[in-house]
Amino acid sequence: MPYELRPYPTETLRPEGEYLQNAWKNSVYPMADHYGVKMVLPKVSPQPYTHLAFEGYQYAKEHGKANEYNHRMFTAFFQDELDIGDIDVLTSIAAELGLDTEEYKLALETRKHKELHLQSLQHAYNEANIQAVPTFIIGNTVVQGARPKEVLEQIIEEELKVKPIPLHTEGMVCGPDGCDS
Repeated sequence: MPYELRPYPTETLRPEGEYLQNAWKNSVYPMADHYGVKMVLPKVSPQPYTHLAFEGYQYAKEHGKANEYNHRMFTAFFQDELDIGDIDVLTSIAAELGLDTEEYKLALETRKHKELHLQSLQHAYNEANIQAVPTFIIGNTVVQGARPKEVLEQIIEEELKVKPIPLHTEGMVCGPDGCDS
């Protein structure tokens, strides 16, 4: 679910600022080290607005590349320190994923998916009441903030006790890129 911590026109943060330096030193880096995740505080300053990257996600989703796109956006920003607010950078990433770069770039330039992205944000902010990242919604339980795998597994088990998942052998099947009959 798309979620922007600081949507335009809210001022974004600067990585050289005290808040991000402290947050990464005291929380992000230790957690990344613990889980063996390569992650850096990107030097892009100020941090980019991400609405175009999210609109690009809608394009990638239409073309069956939603998961690959999301993964690459994270690595582009948090490992490669790329400016994911720049259309040319985003288009280069789209090319890596095998997306049609002319069509992708045009979709961003014309803001083809702007309304869909705004609807997704409104759902996240107002209906799902997301207020932090990460947020996990597991059944009726909302978990804000990173948690160990074991904690999430325990919540899943508890939710399954409350409402078991019905198993259907035929009918609609849904995955990350939509539903099929």
